Amino acid sequence: MFSKSKINEPGPKVETDKTTPPASPARGAMEFSSSAPKTKPAASVLSSDLTITGNLRTTGDIQVEGTVEGDIRAHLLTVGETATIRGEIVADDIVVNGRVIGRVRGLKVRLTSTARVEGDIIHKTIAIESGAHFEGSVQRQDDPLAAGRTAAGQPTTAAPSASSAPAPLPSFISSQKPAADKE
Repeated sequence: MFSKSKINEPGPKVETDKTTPPASPARGAMEFSSSAPKTKPAASVLSSDLTITGNLRTTGDIQVEGTVEGDIRAHLLTVGETATIRGEIVADDIVVNGRVIGRVRGLKVRLTSTARVEGDIIHKTIAIESGAHFEGSVQRQDDPLAAGRTAAGQPTTAAPSASSAPAPLPSFISSQKPAADKE
């Protein structure tokens, strides 16, 4: 019924150095190994008296309370009530409590009642609370974070065409100059 397997058989004996006792941590001390799980860093907070001109990029979380004039890319982006962002924001999860002037791209986008957004929102899921101000268009995409895509989901770099003639203007754009510009 029971049989002896090779897993339970003792293997070859390994000689150990018996002159030094194994090291043990001091009482209350913790041992860390390289295989220990890494802790997630805390969110970076940009205070309300801080103004940044330039782009921000992180794989972590950012909470903006001040002013940013540039694009922001993060994992979780929280725009505080006192914050103003002028530029494109891209994140997995975006919560807007303050003002954003520019495109918003995120998997989950939430505009709270204090949000003020002037620009297009490209999202996978969106929530807009009553009282939020929004001017722009809203478009759902399966992958709103895909870089190099237009709002219509088309790649921004098209293959070169055989002819070098410019593409025709859409029907809603007039190709004629206004009378004041004619010479």
